[in-house]
Amino acid sequence: MTAFNNINQIKYEGPTSTNPYAFKFYNPEEVINGKTMKEYLRFAVAYWHTFTEDLSDPFGVGTAIRPWDQYSGMDLAKARVEAAFIFFEKLGVPYFCFHDVDIVPEGSSLRESNQNLDTIVAMIKEYMKDSKTKLLWNTVNNFTHPRFVHGAGSSSNADVFAYAAAKVKKGLEVGKELGAENYVFWGGREGYETLLNTDMKLELDNLGRFFHMAVDYAREIGFDGQFLIEPKPKEPTTHQYDFDVASGYAFLQHYDLQDHFKFNIEANHATLAGHTFEHELRYARVIGMLGSVDANQGHPLLGWDTDEFPSDLYGTTLAMFEIIQNGGLGKGGLNFDAKVRRGSFTPEDLFHAHIVGMDSFAVGLKVANRLIEDRVIQNVVEERYNSYQSGIGLDIVSGKTDFHKLEEYALGLTEITHQSGRLEQIKATINQYFLTTFVGK
Repeated sequence: MTAFNNINQIKYEGPTSTNPYAFKFYNPEEVINGKTMKEYLRFAVAYWHTFTEDLSDPFGVGTAIRPWDQYSGMDLAKARVEAAFIFFEKLGVPYFCFHDVDIVPEGSSLRESNQNLDTIVAMIKEYMKDSKTKLLWNTVNNFTHPRFVHGAGSSSNADVFAYAAAKVKKGLEVGKELGAENYVFWGGREGYETLLNTDMKLELDNLGRFFHMAVDYAREIGFDGQFLIEPKPKEPTTHQYDFDVASGYAFLQHYDLQDHFKFNIEANHATLAGHTFEHELRYARVIGMLGSVDANQGHPLLGWDTDEFPSDLYGTTLAMFEIIQNGGLGKGGLNFDAKVRRGSFTPEDLFHAHIVGMDSFAVGLKVANRLIEDRVIQNVVEERYNSYQSGIGLDIVSGKTDFHKLEEYALGLTEITHQSGRLEQIKATINQYFLTTFVGK
């Protein structure tokens, strides 16, 4: 099988190019604020959406046409590896990510599944020797199989807890073998439908125990990848324990895990939680817990996880505004946890989707960097909060006052004067930066 044989290497051709197989804004070697775009953006291909997704939905069977689907079982797994590394090379992407069941079929037992993993992991490792593409993160799927109907680390069934732990143990071994820079925990079914049959304290305590066991085993085998929690508020359970960054951070603090984990923020999960993407990034950044990003977007008219490739330039700009101020993503990256639309079913569409996502974040990087260099947002914020730079405000933030002194001060006030937030002016300025960055100053 030869996959993508009609596609050449995807290269940067600039904003005026009409070539659908070229980057218009992502120039990997262009230097922005001391780093190349490639170093800043650290793009990753999601194995599950790109190589296993068949584009089925609750109302219809899959529409995806993939050359590797002529195979089955382990032959299919091997064909996907071959196709994946051809795709990585032609796209020029530095990283990829996978769950265990993305790269191999589950066997009739955990032992057989692990044997399947050993075979394909060895094959991936061999391909990686001649590839520039590295493993951003791996994880295990502890949510799809019926055994996880009541959760994994939070399951009401101790046998399932043990099974899930054994899978994570293997996942950490795979991560170490392939040099994964991170390991992600997405609690797909770590939650509940109703409190009428749920022991919430036991489930949360068990999750805490589960994560401590993972930390201990990673240390035991010398796996030094960053552990990441990926919040999601709903789907598939009604009440997810990892609802958003705030609730996830509270959980980590309560179980003394905050020194071992950071957050993997997904744009579509943020909006499902009733937040903006940049809100979740900002929250994680200001508490020093921003680790990595799943780069996608939801649909404003649909209330579920649509996992669309990012094309909203405002969204990518405000995301990069946070990431730049974070000093980048360290070991993390921008993983395209995104799938082509059901009507975009050809192999070529996989390239078009990644190109628009990579170009969108490149635009976001350039505009956000200019906004930061010119202190557009910083100046607005500093002016708005300037009452805390002197007088009673400075006493408040420096801890030199109390209710008695504040009451005395407030009783002497005759008038309180506010500044306008000038939101419309700010948005107009951001629009101006979009145009002048690419059209001309």
